Amino acid sequence: MKPSSSTAPAPAAPGEPAEGALSGRAGLFNGIAAYSMWGLVPLFWPLLKPAGAGEILAHRMVWSLAVVGVVLLVMRRWSWAGELIRQPARLGLVTVAAAVITVNWGMYIWSVNNHRVVEASLGYFINPLVTIAMGVLLLKERLRPVQWAAVGTGLAAVLVLAFGYGQPPWISLVLAFSFATYGLVKKKVNLGGVESLAAETAIQFLPALGFVLWLGSHGRSTFGSEGGGHAVLLALTGVVTAVPLVCFGAAAIRVPLSTLGLLQYLAPVFQFALGVLYFKEEMPPERWAGFGLVWLALTLLTWDALRTAHGNRARAAELAARLPRAGAPEPEQSAASGSAGEAPGPETVAATEDPAPHT
Repeated sequence: MKPSSSTAPAPAAPGEPAEGALSGRAGLFNGIAAYSMWGLVPLFWPLLKPAGAGEILAHRMVWSLAVVGVVLLVMRRWSWAGELIRQPARLGLVTVAAAVITVNWGMYIWSVNNHRVVEASLGYFINPLVTIAMGVLLLKERLRPVQWAAVGTGLAAVLVLAFGYGQPPWISLVLAFSFATYGLVKKKVNLGGVESLAAETAIQFLPALGFVLWLGSHGRSTFGSEGGGHAVLLALTGVVTAVPLVCFGAAAIRVPLSTLGLLQYLAPVFQFALGVLYFKEEMPPERWAGFGLVWLALTLLTWDALRTAHGNRARAAELAARLPRAGAPEPEQSAASGSAGEAPGPETVAATEDPAPHT
């Protein structure tokens, strides 16, 4: 008979939480921390003035590579780099991802420092809807009726907001489509969050460093002219980029995808609240109406995702109950299957991909 004592986890002492419960709590804490930091980052970018969005973006690329390089050295995770270099097609996709994230980061920094935080938050509210639309158009995915209703409601919201702004909400659309494109490309690349950020910033590094040096040679750099505190803040852009990503990575392996799908809304909620309450940006009635339609669409999307996940778990449990006891899976395997079933489709893509472009 196969012994089981060597592989079974030690039982928890009476009154102590199980190891799985502790891991789940740690994952939830890390997930909340990651999305909260992404949601509160609009407070950081204005501190970097008088640096312009271009200079801030360039420093973010340079210092992000330095920080993530240290993280990978500590974790001793470099084997992926050689494999990536030997695969030109995959490396090309990473280059596309780097280009798209450059647009996303640059637009976000510019919008925050030009008092367009509310419009930027809208981009991340509608991102799941854009992701679904791209899945239908590019990947030929089939949607459920509630998902169609959510996408239609989101489109109506964009039209209402276009009327309110007097033009399409370009900032929101650029952020949403660049993030959705980034997620689509990253799904093909299949790299971990930290590794992906390292690869992308490595591609960005030389152009970014060249731009920083060009600014300095023309007397337009603020890195050395605004004091040591300002230089430190510019260097901290790497930390601001990497730390939430590390927290997200810790959460992604410990909590179900459906939970991450809900947590992802923390970032735009915080951004929206900061825009209205802290930065005092205007919210005329038509803008409230547009945001209300977006929130209705997301409510439909979330309800449908949770309902589908619940149905998947119920069907998996029913199937497991019908199997002979000898062929039944181990409890750990069943739990893993249940978690995997909670990702009902394209509505959770934004939560399962690297969410670095949120800021």
